[in-house]
Amino acid sequence: MASSVPFTGLFINGQQRPASDNGSYEVRNPYTREVVGHAAAATQKDCRDAVEAAATAFKTWENSPLHLRRDIFLKASDLLATDKWKKRATEALQEEVAATDFMVIFNFVLSNNGLRVDAGAIDQLKGETFPSIVPGGQVTTVRRAMGVIYAISPWNVPLALTIRACAVPIVCGNTVVLKTSESSPRSQTLVAELLHEAGLPSGVLNIISTRRVDSPPRSAEIIAHPAVRKINFTGSSVVAKSLATEAAKWLKPCVFELGGKAPVVVLEDADIDRAARAITSSALMNSGQICMSTERVIVMRKVAPALIQALKTHFQKLKAGGPGLPLSALFTEASAQRFMGLLDDAVAKGAKLLLGDKAREGSVVQPHILTDVTSDMRIWNEESFAPNIIVHSVDTIDEAVEYANKSDYSLMAAVWTKDVYSAYETAGRIHSGTVNINGPTVHTEMGTAGNGVGSLRGLGGDSGYGHFGVEDFTYIRVLSLHPKDDTQYPLVG
Repeated sequence: MASSVPFTGLFINGQQRPASDNGSYEVRNPYTREVVGHAAAATQKDCRDAVEAAATAFKTWENSPLHLRRDIFLKASDLLATDKWKKRATEALQEEVAATDFMVIFNFVLSNNGLRVDAGAIDQLKGETFPSIVPGGQVTTVRRAMGVIYAISPWNVPLALTIRACAVPIVCGNTVVLKTSESSPRSQTLVAELLHEAGLPSGVLNIISTRRVDSPPRSAEIIAHPAVRKINFTGSSVVAKSLATEAAKWLKPCVFELGGKAPVVVLEDADIDRAARAITSSALMNSGQICMSTERVIVMRKVAPALIQALKTHFQKLKAGGPGLPLSALFTEASAQRFMGLLDDAVAKGAKLLLGDKAREGSVVQPHILTDVTSDMRIWNEESFAPNIIVHSVDTIDEAVEYANKSDYSLMAAVWTKDVYSAYETAGRIHSGTVNINGPTVHTEMGTAGNGVGSLRGLGGDSGYGHFGVEDFTYIRVLSLHPKDDTQYPLVG
């Protein structure tokens, strides 16, 4: 393809190739709207080829030595730290998703930790032995891979979340067909190239890209394929419902990690300046386009004025725009328009705008702070994926907990207080996968092997179900050894 911008092909059975009909689409930078790449648009045949390559590879990969799987991921981590791979990944991230310098580093840190920590998941691929209910018999349980996993990974942290989508399934002995976001095919396909260079056999990880309009039919075709045993997805609840509907037709299980509406509860004895800095960081990092982003701040009325002033001070220092600024443009102009709609709805219903101008320049919006937001407003319930927070004042801890839980289950939350007893009592009542005590909501523990990049987990509601761990990508297989001595059987003796 004659073009001055890179072309990203499909990665199937260890090879990059164009779509079978040579179809492709443009990839544009979200800030400049310039074309920064072309990507292959997978056809039905391409998707079938990817699944069949994975199914063939599974026959040997499921029986591969555990140390081999571990060593491939450790080598991939070493490679990602080299200048060659840093340069390739940085260019892709900056061009495809307008990643700021910090978000480039964020991708690398999470990716390297994910590769190394999840390599340790092999230690969980163990079973147990115990006596049978039949005297003289023995029972052994073993963890075995499921087969081909269909994974869909998003654009907002493309390197790290692609690794999360495939690392634990592959370490467990599964093979993977992964569909990229249409916005970040180059950044995500780099993961397949990286693992292939590290020694991953052909067919174990296959990556496809599609036009947005083609994504639903391609996904339906892949899910329907008999070799596909499970689906994992990170993204919006709207898409998840469509995928779950397709999976239900074939009784195939799913692992979903979807949107959050992370609450932060600030009690009267909190360190206000530190809380304000943590809230600002988690609310504005990547312009609020992280599933863990702080969106709702619930503060005791006595300290609300001090917290609001501190938040305004920090928010006003951070500007969004192009290269060199701390905050990036939003994902698309449509994302910015949707955020403006959330603000308009809230203000029309009585919310007060403490900071921000309800304006956008293309896909760029500046930080906003709102108060007097009620639960009937869209911005209270819908994930904004934009640089903003809601501040809501309360009089009691019970009321704070009530408002923290007045949304679908959240992925992350935080509680700020100097009283350790109050911290644990309050945190324990908040419906969230993780509650950070005196810390930001954008925080994952990276020391738990087998849970994907860190230990990020969904928890009901809009945060999905299941998590990216060993138990969700293996079967427990029971081997029952019957007694050596002859025995009597019903009906025949």
